[in-house]
Amino acid sequence: MAPPNIEIIKHALQHGDLELKGQFMLGSNYTFLVEITHEGKTYPAVYKPSKGEQLLWDFPENSLAQREVAAYLVSEALGFHFVPFTTLRDDGPYGAGSIQQFIEYDPEYHYFNFSDDDKQLLKPVALFDLLVNNADRKGGHVFFENDTHKLFAIDHGICFHEDDKLRTVLWDFAGQKISDDFKTRLSLPSSLLADLQPYLTPREISALCARADSILKMGIFPRQPRDRRAMPWPPL
Repeated sequence: MAPPNIEIIKHALQHGDLELKGQFMLGSNYTFLVEITHEGKTYPAVYKPSKGEQLLWDFPENSLAQREVAAYLVSEALGFHFVPFTTLRDDGPYGAGSIQQFIEYDPEYHYFNFSDDDKQLLKPVALFDLLVNNADRKGGHVFFENDTHKLFAIDHGICFHEDDKLRTVLWDFAGQKISDDFKTRLSLPSSLLADLQPYLTPREISALCARADSILKMGIFPRQPRDRRAMPWPPL
């Protein structure tokens, strides 16, 4: 059976009926598996209610769900296409929050035991994280879909800070040149910047643009900073 069309999935996640099915116990924020029913079909999704977000000293309260959506918009607009479809819903079982397409994958196969060939596929994720200033790229946040071996990246709630917050396990490409193909993806269209306005502050959007310019000028993947923590904890 062919997989459902992504546009059908998007419409279902935006408008279907939500039913709570379980809770993901790992992680500091409340995260739930939900089943969404729309036009007689059901779709699994990940629900992160804003009320379940852990308070952070350096990120605005109740802003993580919006950042999840912003990461999806950037991934799509710049041609990365590895963040699952993500939207906001006000009518979740525990109130407003993000809803993300659930991807079937093997949780035992992660960054720390990826094959060398699969690790090489992570270079666009490293560039994306640099651009969105991902403060929490753990080894379990990148994976390959079971049936297609398509690369996906999840958990972008603490991205887009104005200050340099990059914390990632993906330092494999440090010092390597950023290819011209990747550089073309750093041209942020005005339509993307407009789309981000409901989810990020004006200063955060300006910082995103400044990072894109800085990456282009630098031309290489940065090395780990020595003046602050550069790895997330826990790393997986």
